[in-house]
Amino acid sequence: MNGRTIGSTAGRTIGAGIRGLIYMVTGTVVIALVITLATAAHVWAYARQDNRSDADTILVLGAAQYNGTPSQWFAARLDHAAELYRQGVAPHITTIGGKLEGDAYTEAEAGATYLREQGIPDEAITEVNEGADTLGSAEAFAPVAKQNGWGTVLVVTDPNHSLRATDMVGGEGLVAHASPTRQGPAVSSRKEQLDAIIHETGGLLFYRATEEGGGDYTVDEN
Repeated sequence: MNGRTIGSTAGRTIGAGIRGLIYMVTGTVVIALVITLATAAHVWAYARQDNRSDADTILVLGAAQYNGTPSQWFAARLDHAAELYRQGVAPHITTIGGKLEGDAYTEAEAGATYLREQGIPDEAITEVNEGADTLGSAEAFAPVAKQNGWGTVLVVTDPNHSLRATDMVGGEGLVAHASPTRQGPAVSSRKEQLDAIIHETGGLLFYRATEEGGGDYTVDEN
């Protein structure tokens, strides 16, 4: 075998390796894009569902509050939860969420006070004064649910947040379904909704990629 033949063979080998690398990178990008688009479509579709099946409790995920007064985002969730309670969907409402440094009230406290002012009886409300984000809230809620014997949970939050929220609550061993609010700033414009879909798609992909157990959770999508 002369030098020209050896060089030609080496060149073909290198070329094949480069082509293989390009195919692998391209395939990975395509797969990632398909998964991302499919997840975004799922977030969008789930946001448009409203499952008002009976539940043991209505879980209102916290949002910003100002010295005990819920923000517009939070108030919209609380108003919807109160409506569901009055319709008899669940005999109980749970407010959840901690507080930032310097705050006088937790999100759960502000939410519970707001609900009482709307006529919801005190005995029908439980405060869980923990949770700085959705996953933290789901983890804080789980032992409270177990203590009270709650197995089914109706999650109330903004529409595009519903899928990620129910995934995380369901990830704690509960049967979770959602009835998102249809009012308030979260649905005030197409831009607001598009931004939320992008944010929630990223958050959901990260959660599903890093969740221990590879996704052993129960989400009711009926």
